[in-house]
Amino acid sequence: MRIFNSSSHSSKKEKEEKEWLGASFKAENFIPGMVIGFILGLLLDLYKPSKSSNTLKKTSHLLSRNQPEKILAPPKPDDEDLKMVLVVRQDLKMAQGKIASQCAHAATGMYAELMQSDRYLLRQWEQCGQPKIVVTCKNQQEMNKLKEAAENIGLPTFVVADAGRTQVASGSRTVLAVGPVLLLFSRCT
Repeated sequence: MRIFNSSSHSSKKEKEEKEWLGASFKAENFIPGMVIGFILGLLLDLYKPSKSSNTLKKTSHLLSRNQPEKILAPPKPDDEDLKMVLVVRQDLKMAQGKIASQCAHAATGMYAELMQSDRYLLRQWEQCGQPKIVVTCKNQQEMNKLKEAAENIGLPTFVVADAGRTQVASGSRTVLAVGPVLLLFSRCT
């Protein structure tokens, strides 16, 4: 009758695992593995097609006739006019600090959504320096119209709903973020 010593068998297995693990972290194995992983990650990130590629087909007039008209267009590669538009409601009469805070929420919210949905557009905007412009709208109805118009032409949107801890009622829609988009200015006649 032969008696197996389980401790010697398991220690042999542990020794083999340690040797394998040690070999994996040697420079001649580890560095090429990291480089290959990094390159694959970049390729997968850049390969994602842009969802905003068909937005050139439509444009929308988003402001009233007596103001300069902003026509939103899709981004072009290496274009320096790629901007995020932040639309602030005037009727809430928020203080400057509150507006700044709400705009920051809108920009970071849009950024987080674009990380999930359209990294290519996000990278283009980052390469432009992440420019943002702030405009105003009169009320919630006008903000809703702007949001709908932007979505109809395939532009990303994000709306900030305030928590209601300071100046405005809980759930108030304070800022609409649109884009990043190309802004082309023209005068209505």
